[in-house]
Amino acid sequence: MSPRTLIRDAFTGHGTVTRLAGAALLVTTLASQHPHPAFERARDRDLFSFIPNWKFFAPNPATHDFHYLYRTLDENRETSEWVELELIKDRRMSQAFWFASRRREKAVFDICSAILKGIGKGEDPTPTAPFRVLAAFFTKLILDAPNASHVRGYQFAIVRASGHDEGEEPEVLYVSAYQPLDPAAAKPVPAAA
Repeated sequence: MSPRTLIRDAFTGHGTVTRLAGAALLVTTLASQHPHPAFERARDRDLFSFIPNWKFFAPNPATHDFHYLYRTLDENRETSEWVELELIKDRRMSQAFWFASRRREKAVFDICSAILKGIGKGEDPTPTAPFRVLAAFFTKLILDAPNASHVRGYQFAIVRASGHDEGEEPEVLYVSAYQPLDPAAAKPVPAAA
């Protein structure tokens, strides 16, 4: 078979649409791996995440840790002290091979990154999906606490710290408005036996 026949058969006949779609996806995938921002346009328009991201190293590695704090407002309108949410646990050697519990802390990190990205653009984060997910996360956390029946609302904060570098002061990046909390949604505390 001549090369001309191969090319003609690639664009005609049975399976042409599938071959062309596969070729377009392959070319788009390869192009989107380039670090230049111009090549990110296709991924920005990819609503269903068809284009994989195979970059081995993070293009913008995290250089800081996020710390999450919250405080509650009780029925007497008194505010509690700020409480830090401990998401990051001490690492074990086995986690080098299997670390499924990391997904929760990574999800919260990504959600906070999305909220802060919007704030950086001057947008109000409260109507966004990342804000609602993070607020639901804090709501569940507070409702699962033993004194949840007295809580009427809460406020959370995102603080950036440099990790192990003690010389850099933590920086408060975002403090939410008070979020209402329905104490009737709290699970009942079992009576002591």
